Amino acid sequence: MSKLSPRGHVRTTLSLAISALLLPQLALAQAIPPLRQATTRQDPPTTVGATQEAPTQRAAQLDAVQVLGEYIPEPMLETPEIASFISAEDFQRTGDSNAATALTRVTGLSLVRGKYVYVRGLGERYSSALLNGSPLPSPEPLQRVVPLDLFPSSVLDSVTVQKTYSARYPGEFGGGVIDLKTIAVPQEPFLTISISGGGNSETTNERGLTYMGGGDSDYTGYDDGTRDIPRELREAMDTGERIGPGAFSDAELARIGASLVNAPLNLMQQTDHIDPDFGANVTGGRYFEPEWGSIGVIASAGYDSEWQTRNGTQQDDPIVEDGTIRARTDYDLNATQHNGTVNGLLGIGAEWGGNTVNLTNFYVHDTVKEARSRAGYSESTGAEVRDDYTEWFERELFDTQLTGSHAIGGALTVDWRGSYARSSREAPYEKGIRYRLVDGRYLHDASQEQNYTRFSEVDDEMKSAGIDFSYAIPNPGREDTTIGFGYAWLDNERSAWQREFRFLAVDGALDLLEQMQRIDYLFSDYNLYNGLLEFRETTGSQGAAAYDAELKTDALYAQVDAEWIPLVRTSLGLRYEKGEQSVTPQDLFGDAVLQTADPIREDYFLPTATLTWNFATDQQLRIGASKTIGRPQFRELAPQQYQDIDTDRLFIGNPYLVDTEILNFDARYEWYFGTNQFFTAGLFYKQLDKPIESAVNESGSIVQQTFINAPEADLYGAEFEVRKYVDVPFGGYLDGAQFFVGANYTYTDSQLNVDEDDEIYPLASQGAPRAATEYFSDGEQLQGQSKHLANLQFGIEDGARGTQATFLVTHVGERIAARGRPGQPDIVSDPGTTLDFVLRQNLGWWGQNLTVGFEARNILGEDFEEYQEAGGGRVDLNRYDLGTSFELSLTAKF
Repeated sequence: MSKLSPRGHVRTTLSLAISALLLPQLALAQAIPPLRQATTRQDPPTTVGATQEAPTQRAAQLDAVQVLGEYIPEPMLETPEIASFISAEDFQRTGDSNAATALTRVTGLSLVRGKYVYVRGLGERYSSALLNGSPLPSPEPLQRVVPLDLFPSSVLDSVTVQKTYSARYPGEFGGGVIDLKTIAVPQEPFLTISISGGGNSETTNERGLTYMGGGDSDYTGYDDGTRDIPRELREAMDTGERIGPGAFSDAELARIGASLVNAPLNLMQQTDHIDPDFGANVTGGRYFEPEWGSIGVIASAGYDSEWQTRNGTQQDDPIVEDGTIRARTDYDLNATQHNGTVNGLLGIGAEWGGNTVNLTNFYVHDTVKEARSRAGYSESTGAEVRDDYTEWFERELFDTQLTGSHAIGGALTVDWRGSYARSSREAPYEKGIRYRLVDGRYLHDASQEQNYTRFSEVDDEMKSAGIDFSYAIPNPGREDTTIGFGYAWLDNERSAWQREFRFLAVDGALDLLEQMQRIDYLFSDYNLYNGLLEFRETTGSQGAAAYDAELKTDALYAQVDAEWIPLVRTSLGLRYEKGEQSVTPQDLFGDAVLQTADPIREDYFLPTATLTWNFATDQQLRIGASKTIGRPQFRELAPQQYQDIDTDRLFIGNPYLVDTEILNFDARYEWYFGTNQFFTAGLFYKQLDKPIESAVNESGSIVQQTFINAPEADLYGAEFEVRKYVDVPFGGYLDGAQFFVGANYTYTDSQLNVDEDDEIYPLASQGAPRAATEYFSDGEQLQGQSKHLANLQFGIEDGARGTQATFLVTHVGERIAARGRPGQPDIVSDPGTTLDFVLRQNLGWWGQNLTVGFEARNILGEDFEEYQEAGGGRVDLNRYDLGTSFELSLTAKF
């Protein structure tokens, strides 16, 4: 017999423990006689002219149902998996404006950078997002997963977070799958109009930075053409030559440089007044009943304008001396960001007999315009410097879906879906300029002090289709046995490119008077045509500027859901998924392409098993085990630099990454003691083979953040959640109202398993193996994982008076944002504790259904903190005040 490794012992012990837990429960379940008096199924309403069933016949039908618990909600009865749900009522109570912030209220979930959801401490790459069951492309250059802040709550009906795997879902499943459901086709005509306004204590009516840009149209999030690539520059780029001396004459370079927009995009200004936030939304629907069935139409359109000013500190270039860390660069940061979002939804649904067909179209256009400046002392430069940035990031997503469901013969159900989605991200005229402080004036010499102008674009296209068959087999005295099988196909293609240019002093440095010029005068046509400045391209070569990427998957699955033993429901599934993923750097200038890797071609058999034991009235136990995978994201594989505007750090991909394989084990106890009232407690354990971690990579004087497969990691934890309503014990105005309390807590811990002989493949080694101990230490915590996550909601709800007042408290513990450089501590993010208040009051004035809403966010004034600590020293990589936000809204329903 071979000797088991310590990790093998962990898996074996865990399997034995689960078996020991299940066997006595199954034996006890067999001894429990079936109970038939409680059911959650309801008879359909009797229609005019319908034949009434005999009482004995109806009693026999009810007698066949063996589900205990009248309070177990329908979603939890329909799924055998461990899952959490956000309903339309939850959206109203919390007042969250988009799916990302709403998901922070769910047990085990946390939000990163306001966009990406971490499930049970695993990064966004380990969670998949679906819209009505179909996958979505991402407009972000650094992530394949779609940022969830793009989905306003006004177009969502519900959100499902499934934490245990089922074979009908894609195999990329680590922390969980998030399925967004758009608002459904209405059963009766309606029209809802809402407007809102608000502000932030650090931003509204305060000083901020801005630049002209495209003028008034910038407010909408759509550029008026100012930022289009000039014809002269476009023609030069199309030649396939690097724009600079040799390939182009001095006159041609001057003409190309002079074609760029100057003052509106280079000249940063300070304003004494930042506008308040504003939002508007209109949603309406109609329902028709032709002779053949019914048809419904729903439409929604919305616009949001939000401002945020960040005043804080950015420290960089850390060094550890005598065990203590300190920063060699210390900046004061001032930045103002405007976010303009336009969204729309159009849905059409038809129903006849046992058939339904739905067409859903969703569009969102989201733009960030930012003016940012940081100033301070740089030890490596040996001077006081200032960096100014003007940026425009335009994201767009369009998704169209056609789905259908058909009941055939009463036992067979066929569901099918097809989806086409396209997303894009354009960043025209991304500008950065450095100045040096000399004798009290900031100067730019266009030589030692760098400047850049970047144009970049990401286009992501996703096509997917699937079909599911479900056949119900009667199982007398128990729930029907359901056999399901299906096929899913996905084709995701991405193209991305970035071109970078600069204005360079021809004779090595400009004269002092020229350096003192305002930036739009300095980069003027005069200085270009008179030979003081030269326009040059500084785009990375050898495949570092552009890439094409593709992911194709084909999958077959089979699943059996059955109650083999009374009150014990089992779901067994197996998914076969074949995938091929590739990232191909593009040769823009005829250079040899370096640092490429073979496509990742893998076939997986992914088994899953869950058990639900409804052992007592309104109580049940769920246990699940599965194998899943996590694929690298396109951007993590592409050797192209990308600057993150939130952290000012450079990122670069690693083409030598491979898939992560994950073993998942879960158990949860559920007690539903009232309508929408419950208590749950769960345990989970995951083993990750070759998890992807972010680490700092040094390339000469450039510090980049890149990605590496660590050898192995374990993640485990516990979750608790409770929701309870209590009648107000005193009368008066609150007579008939209820107190609402909801709380959840998640404890998560993790560790990397690194042996002396483990090898990894970092970017710097260009495909050669390196010792894993050079980058990772055994027992280290996984990146992105917080030990403590907690949410508390409490307030008063009065349905008769239309009053709803809720306090919301969210705590997210410290987590590793990235591995530090060798010999330095990790970069840590500390989200902290936030307190929000949401009030909704129905007025009912003038015979209309009017609702006034008030929201206060981050009442405690929690700051954003990202830092490194060692030996009593601390480097604040990013620290700024978030401020407290307020919003007042009015909603009318007709």
